[in-house]
Amino acid sequence: MDFDTLETEALKLDSARRARLARALLTSLESLPEEEIERLWLDEAVRRDADFDAGVPGIPAADVLHEARSRFR
Repeated sequence: MDFDTLETEALKLDSARRARLARALLTSLESLPEEEIERLWLDEAVRRDADFDAGVPGIPAADVLHEARSRFR
């Protein structure tokens, strides 16, 4: 199963199961060596920079924070 299919299927789960899956995935990352975590963050930063250079619109920080806060109410 490719990533896009897996993501699509995971998003079909109810919220409790998505939360359980998210916890399991995040927990699995805690055991990564610090060097691997740094490499992953660098890869993500490079990807986001490439998106920015390609004209992919960003999301204003205020919008991101508002969305995050609304999920915890």
